[in-house]
Amino acid sequence: MSETKSFHEINIEQLVPFPNHPFELYDERRSGDMIESVRARGILSPIIVRPIADSKYEILSGHNRVHTAKIVGLKTVPAVVKEDLTDEEAFFIVTETNLIQRSFADMKLSERALVITVHYDAIKKKAGYRTDLLVGVKEDTGVPVAPKSKTSSKIGVEYGLSADTIRRYIRINKLIQSLKDYLDNERIAFRTAVSLSYLRNKEQDIVAEVLAENYKINMNQAEMLRKKSVEKPLGRQTIKHLLQPKKPSAKAKPLKSSRELLSEFFDETNSADEIENTIAEALRAYMKK
Repeated sequence: MSETKSFHEINIEQLVPFPNHPFELYDERRSGDMIESVRARGILSPIIVRPIADSKYEILSGHNRVHTAKIVGLKTVPAVVKEDLTDEEAFFIVTETNLIQRSFADMKLSERALVITVHYDAIKKKAGYRTDLLVGVKEDTGVPVAPKSKTSSKIGVEYGLSADTIRRYIRINKLIQSLKDYLDNERIAFRTAVSLSYLRNKEQDIVAEVLAENYKINMNQAEMLRKKSVEKPLGRQTIKHLLQPKKPSAKAKPLKSSRELLSEFFDETNSADEIENTIAEALRAYMKK
């Protein structure tokens, strides 16, 4: 159980980012807007932190605000301190507050996958959606806290997605980071990434390395990798072979017939279509023999 203290003014030097923070900082335009706002009015919404060793505080919500505060030269920032959080509870705050601040539509595909997975796991374990974890955040946004009775079947309704799409996002979260990056950068398609998520991590590593060699992958190839992986672990040569572009089948060169040859069998009363059909029938009859 966490305990929320009143707002503190915490020295920026005492703040450290959440380990492997899974969300990108704001882009240049949004960051510029925030800089102007903080320079004019300061930080109006407190960040959320938890105490760690050496009198430091780990940022759970507010990485962009802290980054902006450093740019404009602030020495302290207002913060809500959460005591005795489990790592799971801390991570829930990280994902939930990012969702509130950015909106689902603004997130990258891999970030959406993370948020959905954290919510899904929290509901499944009955450990999520504790209203006390987000005190001081929900009030400022007007977003209601989801009730404890929420079930996994309602996640799709919350995000405006089908149940199948929710399951695909959960699969996406099982990808290694380099493949998530390829997905976010549109090097691989969403459904292709879903199929790749079924591969072992070592196989995913190899796929990422092969893609770095300017190979491409489509959904059919990803499905083939998935099926082959069920039979036995895939090595580099097998993966490269399956991702090798198929050479287009050679097409017969157009044949030009001389007037002399055609006049031996046809005259001016035969149309071009009649001549072509007759030749085709003759060839078929010949091939059958």
